[in-house]
Amino acid sequence: MAKQAKSNGRKNKRRSVSLALQGGGAHGAFTWGVMDRLLEDGRLDVRAITATSAGAMNAVAYAAGLGLGGVDGARETLEAFWREVSRQGAPLAAVAPPSIPSSFDAINPFSTWTPFSFVTALTSFASPYDLNPFDYNPLRDALRRSIDFDAVHAADVELHIAATNVETGRIKVFEGEEVTLDAVLASACLPQTFKAVEIDDAPYWDGGYLGNPSLFPLVYSGAPRDVLLVTLNPLRREGVPKSAGAIQDRLNEISFNSALFSELRAIAFVQKLLDENWLTDRVQGRYRRLNIHAIRGGEALCDLTLESKYDTRWSFLTSLRDRGRDYAEIWLSSCCDQVGKQSTIDLRKEFLDA
Repeated sequence: MAKQAKSNGRKNKRRSVSLALQGGGAHGAFTWGVMDRLLEDGRLDVRAITATSAGAMNAVAYAAGLGLGGVDGARETLEAFWREVSRQGAPLAAVAPPSIPSSFDAINPFSTWTPFSFVTALTSFASPYDLNPFDYNPLRDALRRSIDFDAVHAADVELHIAATNVETGRIKVFEGEEVTLDAVLASACLPQTFKAVEIDDAPYWDGGYLGNPSLFPLVYSGAPRDVLLVTLNPLRREGVPKSAGAIQDRLNEISFNSALFSELRAIAFVQKLLDENWLTDRVQGRYRRLNIHAIRGGEALCDLTLESKYDTRWSFLTSLRDRGRDYAEIWLSSCCDQVGKQSTIDLRKEFLDA
């Protein structure tokens, strides 16, 4: 039945694309809005997704819904997942004594019981192994309640989910049957808040440290050559931050963008070699020409702070969804017709010449 739903959910003559989805906590609801509008429009056929952290959660929600009910199912499952995020992120104080937060509330960045500034200060000198010994993670329950991983594996889309191997310091990309609930949690495992996720005796942290998202799986997997990148962190921000909070925000943005910059520069360099015929015929066949497109959520969200990445109020999440839909609409109007023909961002200008 899943296969029948998948085939019915895809339209003929749509333009095949790969999605590359950044992580960014609750800001991932922006990506939900982007995907919702792309699915509603119907001109694109998403054949592959590489994703990290919140991007990985959007990816598996899309795949699960697609596997069960085609395009409509994908839209429904994306919304169901974010509703669960909001529900699981509601104040744990509702079941705790009114005057004292629970032990995990004291370090839970998703809880509105304790000020975020206190959470940040506490986790700067105490680890989750001390403060969260039972490794409570509200995202685990949100994924369990909303995502059918059998449907994820049955869906007609290839997934590449990135995590960071704590011991080797190397990136791990989970694919195919490897894409499990634990793999998605590993991709979103912030080491200041959660214990490392153990998979096959290897510990993993958030994939954003080494790939946010990682683009190389799309180069080597035979995925569609048109890659639509959905960013959540501003690539550029004018001015020098002066407050402690603003400095930390910008450091986080830079560190979580660094791997993406490196990969885009590498792609731009290869494109330059191809364009200027620097490669021999024997070598040239080993490289793929990619068309890169971008919906810059970082620009749309630059007015938001680091703290808002942990805001799971439904009103806030739906406001981000609506921003994502608006930015997707702009991209569809101005760039969608170029899919399959050429890039709609100048990689050389933005990432190589600079």
